[in-house]
Amino acid sequence: MFSGSIPALVTPFESDGSFAEKAYRDFIEWQIVEGSTGLVPCGTTGEAATLSAEEHFHAVRVCVHQARGRVPVIAGAGSNDTRVAIANINAAKEAGADAALMVPPYYNRPNQEGIFRHFEAVANSCDLPIVLYNVPGRTVTDIAVETVGRMAKALPSVVGIKDATGIIQRASAQRLAAGTDFCQLSGNDDMALAFNASGGVGCISVSANVAPRLCAQFQAACADEDYTLALDLQDRLFPLHVALFTDASPGPIKYALGKVKPEWPMYLRLPMTPPNDASRAAVDAALVAAGVL
Repeated sequence: MFSGSIPALVTPFESDGSFAEKAYRDFIEWQIVEGSTGLVPCGTTGEAATLSAEEHFHAVRVCVHQARGRVPVIAGAGSNDTRVAIANINAAKEAGADAALMVPPYYNRPNQEGIFRHFEAVANSCDLPIVLYNVPGRTVTDIAVETVGRMAKALPSVVGIKDATGIIQRASAQRLAAGTDFCQLSGNDDMALAFNASGGVGCISVSANVAPRLCAQFQAACADEDYTLALDLQDRLFPLHVALFTDASPGPIKYALGKVKPEWPMYLRLPMTPPNDASRAAVDAALVAAGVL
């Protein structure tokens, strides 16, 4: 259903903090032209935690409108409140999204039964396909492999996962638990090569924001099982994958975009701040190493 290089889109803001819609539309168009195979608006990299509900789903509508069906749109829609998550997935469907990307409840720290029941309630409220987003480093909640398999079998609309656990063997374990048709997408650019070799079919990517063509070529090489080319591209992109997390994300990626596309306003909303000097230097060097600058 979903595969390839799928950027977790940044949300451009003007200097006054307002949503920069024209820049967002231009950014989306560039992503599609450069070869991205899907789009994720209003995820972690899109600073969704700083968006009002109105802003959030306006950005999703803009993304859907600009994409015009050329690539699927997987809208960020998660919440730690099941009632809010239900409202979000229905809003994503109304906005025209092709699927919803949904984290398990964060902060509350439910057990595995609570995680299952949360997604069961969400799935029962709306038939929009759900891509689970397992990112324990941010949510402090891990969707166990067994729970992934249980949802894949019991909830038809749960069609895939963005795995940002950083545990490569999860791809194999989830493949056995959820079946070979369950869509597994890496949530870590630096691990996407090994993840794909273990059964993954793509990456919801931070690096693709600034290097969409290279990331698309890398994913295409993996899909073609041309791992010699994929490894060459991995070597070229790896310093960028690392540099973009040398300070709190999305500070480094917005800085990188400001270097590559200075015409687009890439201000951050508090509590996010611009990256420190060492991070900026690492990003600059990585952009050159990748040939983006």
